[in-house]
Amino acid sequence: MSLTAANRERLAIEMRVAARHLFEHALDQSSIDRAFERHVSSERGVLRIREDLYDLHSFNRVLVISLGKAAHTMVSALEIQAGANFEGIIASSVQPGSQVRGFRYFHGGHPMPNEESIRAAEAMLKSLTAQNASSLVIFMLSGGGSSIVEKPIDDQISLADLIATYRALVHSGASIAEINAIRKHLSSVKGGRLAQAALAAQQVSILVSDVPDDTPDALASGPTMPDSTTVADCHAIAAKHKLLEQFPASVRELFERHALDETPKSDDPAFHRSRWWTVLSNATLLEAAKAEAVRQGFTVEVDNSCDDWDYVRSADYLLKRLRELRAKSERVCLISGGEVTVKVSADSGVGGRNQQFALACAQKIAGESITVLSAGTDGIDGNSPAAGAVVDGTTVARAGSRGLNIVSELARFNAYPLFDALGDAIMTGPTGNNLRDLRILLAY
Repeated sequence: MSLTAANRERLAIEMRVAARHLFEHALDQSSIDRAFERHVSSERGVLRIREDLYDLHSFNRVLVISLGKAAHTMVSALEIQAGANFEGIIASSVQPGSQVRGFRYFHGGHPMPNEESIRAAEAMLKSLTAQNASSLVIFMLSGGGSSIVEKPIDDQISLADLIATYRALVHSGASIAEINAIRKHLSSVKGGRLAQAALAAQQVSILVSDVPDDTPDALASGPTMPDSTTVADCHAIAAKHKLLEQFPASVRELFERHALDETPKSDDPAFHRSRWWTVLSNATLLEAAKAEAVRQGFTVEVDNSCDDWDYVRSADYLLKRLRELRAKSERVCLISGGEVTVKVSADSGVGGRNQQFALACAQKIAGESITVLSAGTDGIDGNSPAAGAVVDGTTVARAGSRGLNIVSELARFNAYPLFDALGDAIMTGPTGNNLRDLRILLAY
């Protein structure tokens, strides 16, 4: 091997390590504990949540409802900042390391709801309707809540029908905002309906957001806030993605009869004593990654233009931007947040949107001095055990030397086994957090 080739290989390894470091650093700096340290505190019985103050002594009861992938982590962080003075309900797809006294626990399903999802929803609705004007309800919402807590609006929709509906939505290629618009109108808890259940109480929601910053009501399908989507939107989305033919009969019939009920809007009485505060979002993650990349000597740009784009279109766009930046500087880093979309076939393999995006990039950068990392902050990408993957200009050649075919694995949506074999899968395990995805592209 010539010195030039050896140096090229060494540099490629260094850049894969650098990309992993940037992701891990951003994840660490965007932890829920750090966010609660900044935004939540308690002194002499007065709870501060961002700019709001709540005198806990003035309420006869304080109820905490925590749901989503970060539900356990958020309750733990609340206890650290405000003490073990709370009771309530926790629903998550992640098993708790330990249980907090005073809380009921539910292990809801993700990405599909399960029986526990329905039991969690029923328990929450029952507890919330029992609150009165002297109650304070603290909602803590994080990504994944849409399936983790669920109860159909119509009793004719069975759990099997609900799962079939979720599957059709997730595999349709629709954006998360479009998916959640329909979920809201089919649910007894989404689109502000948990807030309606707690109508009499003072309410505050603490958000760890995995949705675009300008659509906070899409987080966990917005169970505690006014819904910006409408029944008309649902019909348009279903037509756009040809969903009616994929829905089970019980759901399809609601659409065909135009029997969907409208969700509560901003003028609903449920929101007269409600507040909502985002303490952590994808923007926090991007800021942390950018600061560290600058410290590492990269010229950095953040570009979120491809949020909710198809993964192939996103790969083409971001690689074009990266090459444009490299023409002006020798060592560049392009950071992109949000999520790409992948329309998955019924016979797909093991992988997820981040690994599919990374594998598509690997084809397009073969032989170039470019490194691409794409990973999910929850630590789980699709149906794989990985958070995502990292690729570079050597990936195609390294895969070929092991008899692995990138083209066929892309077509089968089967990226994980290839990345696992190459040692390029990013394995974090469930992080207890969920701030959407992070894409890091390096050129050198």
